[in-house]
Amino acid sequence: MRPDRSFAQLAIYLLCFLFTSLTITINAQEAEKPKKYSISGYVKSMHGLFHLSEPSLNFDTTLIDAFVHNRINFEWFPNDKFTFKAEMRNRLFYGQLNNSFLFPGFKEGLKTGGNDVLNLQVLNIGEDIILHSIFDRLYADYTTGNWEIRLGRQRINWGINTVWNPHDIFNAYSFTDFDYEERPGSDALRIKYYTGFAGSIELAIKAFENKDEIVAGFLWKTNKNNYDYQFLLGWANNDLVLGAGWAGAIKEVGFKGEASYFINTDGIEENVFAATLSFDYAFPNGTFIASGLLYNYQGGSSSGSANIFSFELSARNLYPFEWSIFNAVNYSFTPLLSSGLSVIYSPVQPHLLFLNPTVTYSLSQNIDIDLIGQLIFQKGNEKYRSPTQVVYLRGKFSW
Repeated sequence: MRPDRSFAQLAIYLLCFLFTSLTITINAQEAEKPKKYSISGYVKSMHGLFHLSEPSLNFDTTLIDAFVHNRINFEWFPNDKFTFKAEMRNRLFYGQLNNSFLFPGFKEGLKTGGNDVLNLQVLNIGEDIILHSIFDRLYADYTTGNWEIRLGRQRINWGINTVWNPHDIFNAYSFTDFDYEERPGSDALRIKYYTGFAGSIELAIKAFENKDEIVAGFLWKTNKNNYDYQFLLGWANNDLVLGAGWAGAIKEVGFKGEASYFINTDGIEENVFAATLSFDYAFPNGTFIASGLLYNYQGGSSSGSANIFSFELSARNLYPFEWSIFNAVNYSFTPLLSSGLSVIYSPVQPHLLFLNPTVTYSLSQNIDIDLIGQLIFQKGNEKYRSPTQVVYLRGKFSW
């Protein structure tokens, strides 16, 4: 059985008290002694304007989303072999999105998203306000010689490409979730052995309560002719997973590829093949461009625009469409001002376009302001129209 909510709340509050007490104790020690801990984090305030329309249904509405996002990162290294890390994510939602009938899975998604077998979250849902706190990192790490052993909630990042990762069988993430740069974690044991330059062998297994939840994998990384290669053998929710990928360059152009084949063993789902290919190049003037392609067998050949935000995400289903093309450009006008545009085109009915323009301005070393857009266009009657337009204004203070 999963621990009940009261136990989870008590555990989280006790851990918070422990972190505070530990910090005070260490700070009280002699100033000349080197620090054996670090504390960092940030506070974000974000407001979003959602405009949704569907002329065929005579539907047109605008919603305002608002929330505050705080993160606390704590790291303790008592010696050169052990590291203890805890990172807590706190969000206060107070916008119209909380109670909108247009997003019925929003509250349920908070209950399940980011949590794993261990119940390390507190969720208080009010009529107009939602408070969600969760430890998305909580692990101990032991390193000796070529060995590294990590136990607890951690991110097992086996992906190669920037946008889509068929190798990310432990904790897949969505490109549209731009406000979660740390990405999800898993309750797992990971053992890694470094075999040499750019080479390693990893074995990882995720905590589970029944056999249908088992996720485990073996990853071998090696380097040959200035290319990094990796090979994956895994088991993910009754799928046998076989994968391979590479990262290198053709002259000065970055070249990456990643693919996985999911063989279903219980006869309930189809076997699935997912693959990505990408190129990137940095110009001398600071302009960065990237292009990528995703083939997703489980994706649909025709689907509505709403699926971009609501499909069931996993390594076997990274985007709701069978084929998708990614293009991006980023440019820094000055050291303080930069902008970018990412575009995903899915050549399926109704020829969906997802546009993600961004502008970032740094007010100081630790204060940033971002303007972020998420615009969806789809083709109907030979013309493109936009059923979904979202614009976010975000301020971030890092410490």
